[in-house]
Amino acid sequence: MGGRARHFLMSAGLVVLLVAVIAATRSVGDDRKTQARPPPAAVPVTTAVATRRQVAVVATGIGTVTPLNSVLVRARIDGQLDRVLFREGQDVRQGDVLARIDPLALEAQLAQFVAQKGRDEAQLANALLDLDRYTTLMRQDSIARQQLDTQRALVGQLRATVKLDQAQIDNARVQLDYATIRAPVSGRTGKRMVDPGNIVHAADTSGIVQINQIDPISVLFTLPENRLQPVLRAQAAAPGRPLEVQALGRTDAALLATGRLTLVNNQIDPATGTFQMRAVFPNAQNQLWPGQYVNVRVVLSEISDGLTIPDAAVQRGPDGLFTYVVQPDGTAAAKAVVVQQSEGGRSLVTSGLAGGEHVVVDGQYKLRPGVKVAETAG
Repeated sequence: MGGRARHFLMSAGLVVLLVAVIAATRSVGDDRKTQARPPPAAVPVTTAVATRRQVAVVATGIGTVTPLNSVLVRARIDGQLDRVLFREGQDVRQGDVLARIDPLALEAQLAQFVAQKGRDEAQLANALLDLDRYTTLMRQDSIARQQLDTQRALVGQLRATVKLDQAQIDNARVQLDYATIRAPVSGRTGKRMVDPGNIVHAADTSGIVQINQIDPISVLFTLPENRLQPVLRAQAAAPGRPLEVQALGRTDAALLATGRLTLVNNQIDPATGTFQMRAVFPNAQNQLWPGQYVNVRVVLSEISDGLTIPDAAVQRGPDGLFTYVVQPDGTAAAKAVVVQQSEGGRSLVTSGLAGGEHVVVDGQYKLRPGVKVAETAG
């Protein structure tokens, strides 16, 4: 039994020694593999520099171009339209003759009233002479006072008749003047709505032509209600100086015109949560046209050293906006940022970054904090 025990112990010792040798061999192999494994490759990214520049703080919206004044020209008297003196699409000035209504009946009526006044004035002159005679005779006690009083009443009646005649003459002249239809505002004529020879009436709703004033021209637009206070503060900061407004093309964002803000409406639309504004623009080149949709920028203020980065650098995470920044050691770090506005492809950052930092604008989806990056300037 003693021999068997010694044999068993020797066999067990050999097994343990063999296991130890195998484990040591594997450990050395793993260490060699670990030492041979190359470091992770740097993630290629495109970066841009956070720069300080003069930035316009703006409020943006969508607007519709409307005429500054729009007038439907109608006949003010009944009659036959004799002549049309404008062309469709013609630029006209206030007071230009557009059309004429046949004036013959009105001229005849005016002549009648003038003749009637002449007759009544002659009767008044004769009555005044009689009144002078009756007054003299009354002093001589040659006539009854009733006759003098009757003559005085007749003179008063004829004077009133002459005044009535003059009023009829004035009215007839006004009606005759209405036979000449003039442009009430300067602008461009539209489609002619009635042809010469037709009978027109003052009660007609269709009118003769629409005139739209397009130089200057206006744009009606809306902003969300949370932009009302910034607009009012900007107006209060520069009393007497209208805010600058820019009209931009809807497709290419090209600057079409620069004008001034003339209206902030006195109420917010509860259905849409927006308020209406109007701006007026010079439009000599007809860049703006009634009915056109445009993008609108209201310049609220200017920041001389605003910190800006490309919009592509701003990311949205569960805790808000952030951007990846390349640190001096070549690793990426995520920094939370506060963006005041995004305009023209650049974001105005008010907190979270410093000027000169390199922000990642492309390749963020491969990044996490601490990862090495290989940056390429964008």
